[in-house]
Amino acid sequence: MTEQHDHHRHPIGEPLEKEAAALINPDGAVDVPPPDQMSLMRRMREPKTILSIVVPLAIIVIAAILNRKYLAELPADIGHANPWLVLLAFLVYYIGFPLRGWRWTKLLRGAGYKVKIKDGTEILFLSWLVNCIVPAKLGDLYRAYLFKLNSPVSATKTLGTVFMERILDMIAVAALGLLAGYWRFHGSLNDLPQSTQLIFAIGVVVVVVLMVALVVMRSFGRKVIALLPLPNRVVDMYDRFEEGVFGSVGARGLPLLGVLTCLIWMTEAMRLFFVMKALGFADVDLGLSGAMFVALIGSLLTAIPLTPGGIGLVETGMGAVLTGVFKASTGHALAIVLVDRAISVFSIVVLGSIAYVISSKPRGGGMMVEEIAPASGIAASGVASGAAPGN
Repeated sequence: MTEQHDHHRHPIGEPLEKEAAALINPDGAVDVPPPDQMSLMRRMREPKTILSIVVPLAIIVIAAILNRKYLAELPADIGHANPWLVLLAFLVYYIGFPLRGWRWTKLLRGAGYKVKIKDGTEILFLSWLVNCIVPAKLGDLYRAYLFKLNSPVSATKTLGTVFMERILDMIAVAALGLLAGYWRFHGSLNDLPQSTQLIFAIGVVVVVVLMVALVVMRSFGRKVIALLPLPNRVVDMYDRFEEGVFGSVGARGLPLLGVLTCLIWMTEAMRLFFVMKALGFADVDLGLSGAMFVALIGSLLTAIPLTPGGIGLVETGMGAVLTGVFKASTGHALAIVLVDRAISVFSIVVLGSIAYVISSKPRGGGMMVEEIAPASGIAASGVASGAAPGN
């Protein structure tokens, strides 16, 4: 089911409370959470958020104390890094964000929303900030919230496109990781430690489960929902979510989405590759295939939504692979992981916080979104929704 909107202007600086109130239907249902629930400061003050940050940090501190003899060498190891190669790792990583923004706008277009790549990238980057500071992948929900806040669209359909994006990522991570491992270890993945094999096995299982879920949703989802005693509002929301999931990917657009997804994850591998080259440890010569293998192991661990940005899990997993599989020393593995995570997490917290302050999106500044016929052929209104001037 598609939504129809009149051609109108989205006012600049409209209070968040009014925007949230506009999402409330007469039956009291809401498309997205009210602003007080989506407030980053409120989330940061919640006990479960504090616990999800404190526990992994405490584990990292304890691990650091137990390995304090390596910490004495850490400043010198990092201080000797080639700053130009570190900068290159940073730039390669951040090239991935406009690629991610481009891919998301392609998914949105398939679902019936034509959005500028700049706006899509800006909202996506802000959602990554949320994922880095709060647990449970709430940044994905926040992305749909920001899109709804700045344009008269369906938040549930938008969430469907984010869900499909995550499926593409999981498939790419598992496939590229196995390919990199196969290439690096000459087809003998059985030589990997059991812990590493377990991580990849979990990744493959997750991909299979997601694929089965897609088939079940496509074939039986609407029938099951119709049989349940649910309010019409919930059924309509499911319809829009399913439209976002399946409408976002069409046969004609799938090749480009596949290429973009591979390029995105290559930026992850290249980031770690240049970090290792910058540090120049003689006992760590992984090559590009090895760097991709380790980087994708870390990415698989970030899919476990227990801590913000996978803090604690990713560091432990990457360090274990570097020392256990590639025989790097503990001190060198620690230096590599810390520099890499400084780029992939800490820089997002810093730059994302600046973007959050200067961006008009968290305050509902508006943007141009043209509603077009979805790629799936489901009818759409085909009207343009307005935007704030200069946004």
